[in-house]
Formats: sequence, structure tokens, C-alpha cells
Amino acid sequence: MSDHHASQKDLIAPVRAAMYDFDAQKLRAALKQACAPDVVFRLAFPFETITGTDAWMEGAVMPLAKALPDLERRDFIVISGATPEGADWIGCGGYYCGTFAAPWLDIPPTGHMVHLRFHEFYRIEDGRIVEMQALWDIPEVMMQAGAWPMSPSLGREWHVPGPATCDGLSQGPDGEEAGRRTCARIIDMLNHMKRHPSQGGPEVMEMERFWHPKMTWYGPSGIGTGRGISGFRNWHQIPFLNAMPDRGQYLDEIEYHFFGEGHYAAVTGWPNMYQSITKGGWLGIAPPCKKIAMRSLDFWRLEGDLIRENWVMVDLLHMYDQIGVDVLARMREFNKVRAGFDPETGVAL
Repeated sequence: MSDHHASQKDLIAPVRAAMYDFDAQKLRAALKQACAPDVVFRLAFPFETITGTDAWMEGAVMPLAKALPDLERRDFIVISGATPEGADWIGCGGYYCGTFAAPWLDIPPTGHMVHLRFHEFYRIEDGRIVEMQALWDIPEVMMQAGAWPMSPSLGREWHVPGPATCDGLSQGPDGEEAGRRTCARIIDMLNHMKRHPSQGGPEVMEMERFWHPKMTWYGPSGIGTGRGISGFRNWHQIPFLNAMPDRGQYLDEIEYHFFGEGHYAAVTGWPNMYQSITKGGWLGIAPPCKKIAMRSLDFWRLEGDLIRENWVMVDLLHMYDQIGVDVLARMREFNKVRAGFDPETGVAL
């Protein structure tokens, strides 16, 4: 690992350690050391943007720790790299887990182990974290609690695994140069994907040239996992593109931040997609004929020149909010007569 990559990962290591054996005091101290005073945390709906480490702790971390009193963080991917524009980023993917002992966001507790997938990307300037962009898979927790109030997923819902090669935490001494090659391959693939449907049928994407025959696309809860190119197309891409055929046509309104290390690449943006839901078929949504922003934080792993695994997080609750659907309110309606809820208000006791 290069000195640059090592120093970037050393910056975030005390934060990760304080959240593994969760210790709020140590975490506060580690955040103060790692972050700039005016650090901005850009979070999934309903948390949204929070400024400062104290506000992040009180507004997001401590409510989760209260619900999961034995809270534990487990990372399966930690990479660092510079974007083509020269910005330094760290990307972490993994799970928060613990015993779901008290309500969280009014999701009813189960008393059992629960897992919450996260993708968290940190931007570094002058040796300090100045921005975090993070998606937590809140629908995944709803599903484990038997409280998901929206349409069932087309893909497979399960506990998404880490890399099959178990090497997501260590990329070796040539990680920086290899990471640039990995990013270039991913960007080439995405440029081909954008050719469909405006430039032709599925063949214009040349998917077999970029994706491994045994590729796995790990989508967010609410969409699910697809296995192989056919699984990816059937359970995600076809309904997604049918509903939003103008995907990829608003590039002047968004920013992409690609970075990589070794045979891993990542992309972030807030948002990194604009498109209009003009037809039905995606997530069971009746088309509102409305342009929406979408937040997606992704990791890819290559084997040779082919993508073998792709971890994708999308802020689905934010998407629903833009089309006038309050998923959390609907969940409370479904669960207001369950133990631990006030039947008059539907709010957790």
C-alpha cells in the first residue's frame, strides 16, 4: 500500500475502531481529531444534511446506538483514492449490527440481531475529513422487522455479503495505479450502458464485454440482488429503464466522483442521477411524470477486466419523498396496533 493510501486509511481507522466496540466517548474524540470543524454529513432520508460532529452524533449515531445497545460496525470494503479532478476520498462499505432492542425511526424492534448495510464516502482536504456522503439501507431494517410497507422486491432480498475474495480491506502496494485502471474500465462500461435505449437495443451496451458471466449486482433493499447479466436486467435494469427512459440525459446537472484502489472502484455524487418517472413498472409505482434526483453510492470489484461484483446503494426513501409518498408514515400505519406502538398515533412508545 502506498504511503498516500495508508495515511488516508489511518485517518479513518480510529473512527471505525470506536464504532466496532461502540464507545461514544472514544468516537466523539476520534471524530474531532479526524474531521474539520465545519465538516458536512450528507445522509440518507430522513436524516439529510448535518453540519458538525456533535450534531452528527446526536442526530444520527446515538439514536441508532439506543435502538441497538450492543451496536457494532463491520467494514468489508475500505478503499482510498484520488478522483481525476484531484480530490481524495475514502470509501467504506459494511454493516452496522446488533440486537434490535428499541424502536428506531419508529421501526418496531424485534429483540433479535439486525443488520443495516452502509456505504460511507469521506472527502479529505489538508489531512481532515470535510464531507461525508452516506447511505444507510433503512428499508433493510424494515424488512427484518416485518414492517416494509411498499411493493415487494423483484430481486433477491438477503444479507448481502462482502467480497468473494475477502480482500476488500487491503489492496497491496500497486493499489493506486491499478485503481486508476479499474476506474477507467468502469467509466467505459457506464458510457456503454448510457447508449441504451436512446441509441439502440440492449446490444449497444456490450454487457458481455464488461461483466463476468457469474457477476452479482447487490442492489439496495426494495430492489434486491440480481445474479448474472440476465438477473441484473430482469430484476433491475429493464423495469428501471422502461420507467425512466431519459436516464443519462442530464449530465450537466450532476457531478460524479470516481476513485479506485487495486481492483476496486467507487463512485459518489449528491445526487448523481436526474431522470423522470414517466412510465410504470418500477417498484410498483404509478408514474408521476416527474423529474427526480437520485443518490447512489456504488462499489465495483473486477476480476481481470470483468466486473464480478457490484454493490449498489440507492436512497429509495428520498426518491419516494420526492413523488409525495411518506414511507415512514405508511409504515407507522401498518404497525400502529403492534406491541410498543400507541394505537391512536402510530408512534413508537
